[in-house]
Amino acid sequence: MAKVLVTGATGFVGKRLIAHLLEKGHEVYALCRIQGTQVFPEERKNLHYLWGDLRSPETLSVIPTEIEAAYYLVHSMTEIVSDLTQVEAEVAHHFVSALKQTKARHIIYLGGIINDEKSLSMHLKSRLLVEEILKDSGISTTILRASIIIGAGSASFEIIRDLTEKLPFMIAPKWVSTQCQPIAIRDVVFYLSEVLLRSDCLGKTFDIGGPDVFTFKQLLKDYAKFRNLKRVVLEVPVLTPRLSSYWLVLITSVRYSLCYYLVESMKVSSVCRLNEIRELIPHQCLTYSEALKIVFEKISQNEVLSTWMDAWDIDDVDASIQKFIQVPKEGCLSNEQRVLIKGDREAARERIWRIGGDTGWYALDWAWKVRGMIDKLVGGVGLNRGRRHPSEIEVGDAIDFWRVLRADKESADLILYASMKLPGEAWLEFRIEEKDGKEFLVQTATFRPRGISGRFYWYSMLPFHYFIFGKMARAIAGSK
Repeated sequence: MAKVLVTGATGFVGKRLIAHLLEKGHEVYALCRIQGTQVFPEERKNLHYLWGDLRSPETLSVIPTEIEAAYYLVHSMTEIVSDLTQVEAEVAHHFVSALKQTKARHIIYLGGIINDEKSLSMHLKSRLLVEEILKDSGISTTILRASIIIGAGSASFEIIRDLTEKLPFMIAPKWVSTQCQPIAIRDVVFYLSEVLLRSDCLGKTFDIGGPDVFTFKQLLKDYAKFRNLKRVVLEVPVLTPRLSSYWLVLITSVRYSLCYYLVESMKVSSVCRLNEIRELIPHQCLTYSEALKIVFEKISQNEVLSTWMDAWDIDDVDASIQKFIQVPKEGCLSNEQRVLIKGDREAARERIWRIGGDTGWYALDWAWKVRGMIDKLVGGVGLNRGRRHPSEIEVGDAIDFWRVLRADKESADLILYASMKLPGEAWLEFRIEEKDGKEFLVQTATFRPRGISGRFYWYSMLPFHYFIFGKMARAIAGSK
């Protein structure tokens, strides 16, 4: 068994790959950007955490010299940047430099299918550049290129799901006629693990895809058929990728930057051409309908292991979760609600643990939705990304436009950190305290403003805070 480094460890693919590698007996070193975060809430045998940021080479000395192989599963698609290829190139160079200080003899990279190098989107250009940097590293590299990945929580699948579930009639751009070859996430993980340290896969590039070749329009229609929905898709030539991205961000849970990069990439066919892997590693991939069946089994059983939103958005160079868990007091503005809990303490705790997602925020949900829409329009994550599980919370989970920093259910202590676009930083804390034989819900919203604009934002929102936070606290405490 091998000692393996996995970058992008908390992402959609990374979490699932790590679980699979551990099942196969490998020793895994998970590289996480934010110090203190973990891939899984529980400790797992042969899983070691490393906290380092590929953007900051000085933090990468934590990578042990004895690793034998490394997976490169990172990208810079959380924001729209004009120099995406430069950003991706810098990060890849830092990765290569750090890896050269180890005994690693194999790099495995997951990118996108590239069939026309003359018509590449910015996203695929950056992926191709990363491929070249990794191959030029002097360390044997295997490139796996995938089309649309189908799995509960993948950005591509969530776009398909939201469009089809929400819109009985769709006006679609011409790129919906572009062909693709979807592949189930379990098949992606299978190939990623099977090529590990295989001599006949070193230095090679493979396209991986399922048995079906569809247009994106067909993906939508087949999804609708699978869900017993009647849907009409009308193509029009006037919707540009940018306009399409604005439309998608209003309808789907996926943030604008991801929509933009994915739509840009959909202009070019992503059907497999480099098919040698089928001979080297014979494997029957799931069909699109089989993949959908598994997706909805996982969703119905609340067994979604990872989602596109699992990756953290905190941009601090030396980010540590401990820095954010300690809710600051100095230079902050706050709103504290202290409400006597009526009835069962456990019921109040369960209401805390079910907050957000389909449950909502217990007060003026329409106002939260408006705030989420505004956030999406300015490039934020928005409210409708929901939550991974309706009643379970783990550190690192996303809950709408918040991120979980602390989730101690035994003591009923939950701290959320705002992922929304703000002129400052925000925390929302819930805890249950006992005093004089009575139990109180203490709900505290804390805001650390950034300059005058931050203070203006807070005070302009005070009337809404007065009604929303008060009503929310009373509802959670069972007092409304």
